[in-house]
Amino acid sequence: MASHKDSFGRTLFIVVGLCLICAVFVSTAVVMLKPTQEENKQLDKQKYILEAASLVDAKAEKVSKAQIIDTYKKYVEARLIDIKTGEFIAGDAEAFDQKKAARDVKTSFVPENDIASVKRVADQAVVYLVHDDAGKLTSVILPVHGYGLWSTMYAFLAVEPDMNTVKGLVYYDQGETPGLGGEVQNPKWKHLWHGKKLYDEQGRVAISVTKNPAVAASIHGVDALSGATLTSKGVQHSLDFWLGKEGFATFIEKARNGGLS
Repeated sequence: MASHKDSFGRTLFIVVGLCLICAVFVSTAVVMLKPTQEENKQLDKQKYILEAASLVDAKAEKVSKAQIIDTYKKYVEARLIDIKTGEFIAGDAEAFDQKKAARDVKTSFVPENDIASVKRVADQAVVYLVHDDAGKLTSVILPVHGYGLWSTMYAFLAVEPDMNTVKGLVYYDQGETPGLGGEVQNPKWKHLWHGKKLYDEQGRVAISVTKNPAVAASIHGVDALSGATLTSKGVQHSLDFWLGKEGFATFIEKARNGGLS
């Protein structure tokens, strides 16, 4: 009769063996699926950039993968900029990982006025120049993010060539409360941003996410989300930060003075 110790040893051997086999299968699946995951991630980003530029409806089921890729290649040009100087710089903008760069102390800085709770800002950023069939610039898309109630919210802000008029604000990654803060992705709320002005005549950030009906009806105002005060403040703080001096303000000023021509 086998001893209790022998039975335990065999059981342990089987358990360890099964764990190792499962680990091999999981690791293999991760490696094999990574290229597909990266491709889908890139496709998803392109889709939301195109939505911000009013070139596709990201929620439309009829938008195919080929349509997204072809439309993006035809109309969108990704460019790297130095966030502090606002100048275009050489580099592969499509391959640049801005989130990764922001986590590295060698390629980022800590903002002095971190009202959006971004913690660190990458030294470089990607902006997207959108052209029409004739090659004329129709909009510039800026990636912005900031903390809401529960999560860091990521969006693409599209502005007209005057670098002041909003063409679209599209949140593509957020973890706010569904039906409340999650309404940042509601088409009706997104539509409120069209045509709003970001800066006043003195060049100060003037866009306001507000509960004041009179201000919301103005050229600089947008209705705050109902029942989502902290998420609305998060949107406000994100725009205040990224439109300010530690964000895209220097680039925007250069663009207004012919830096995109």
